[in-house]
Amino acid sequence: MRRSLRRAVTPCLGFCALLYFGYHTVQGDRGVIAYLRLSANLERTEMALQESNEIRQVLARRVVLLRPENLDRDMLDEQARQILGLAHPDDVVIYNR
Repeated sequence: MRRSLRRAVTPCLGFCALLYFGYHTVQGDRGVIAYLRLSANLERTEMALQESNEIRQVLARRVVLLRPENLDRDMLDEQARQILGLAHPDDVVIYNR
């Protein structure tokens, strides 16, 4: 009886260790599911970074047009009207809510 019990303990412990490591490979802090979550989060973050870089480039182009060295009169007029809240009498004003 003891002999057969000793023979069964080793495979049982090996199977338990296999289950333990298998579970943590999938569900652990650095497991497969955590990797998939991080990958999805990385994709969303990269898309947000790309959008913010595009917005920054647009703003940088607009700032260049307002520099004293190469002042664009149309851009200056647009910014002055927007900041001061003024419009030319012939302008059509469309309000956005």
